[in-house]
Amino acid sequence: MTTPVRCPWGDSTQDYQRYHDEEWGVELRGVPEMFERLSLEGFQSGLSWITILRKREAFRAAFDHFDPKKVAAYDEADVERLMADTGIVRNRQKITAAVRNAGVVNGLDQPLDDLLWSFAPTGRRRRPRTVADVPAVTPESTAMAKALRKLGFAFVGPTTCYALMQATGMVDDHIAACWRARR
Repeated sequence: MTTPVRCPWGDSTQDYQRYHDEEWGVELRGVPEMFERLSLEGFQSGLSWITILRKREAFRAAFDHFDPKKVAAYDEADVERLMADTGIVRNRQKITAAVRNAGVVNGLDQPLDDLLWSFAPTGRRRRPRTVADVPAVTPESTAMAKALRKLGFAFVGPTTCYALMQATGMVDDHIAACWRARR
């Protein structure tokens, strides 16, 4: 039996293989699901994604499975609880951003997933041939970041927004040789 060809980053660890094969680039909807991904992409800023991936279950437990109504109600005692939780990334700015962002999610006049998906590119895109061909930022991710910041979101730069778009299937950046590439 031959081993499937993956995007090179998806072959480095078993955790990455599972994430690449089962999640990355798969269309995702739902408010808590998208709030989780938006939050985790913010926590990833400056770190390796594998760090976040390996702590994801601890993040889910610590943040009430990313229920925006529950997270928005967090107070300073909750922030201190999270700062003491060794299972997650303990960065006060990122923690308070997640709490703030939950409040913004709850105040939106449309579901978070609808808002985020409104920035998904339309039309055909050229499939990347190599990892070097995969952009870090696009006009759509820049527009998403600008709109989210205007609404009051934090830790949502263009690079973070593009990573979110890749992770949730708004774009398909599996390289041409990858078995997951849509043909």
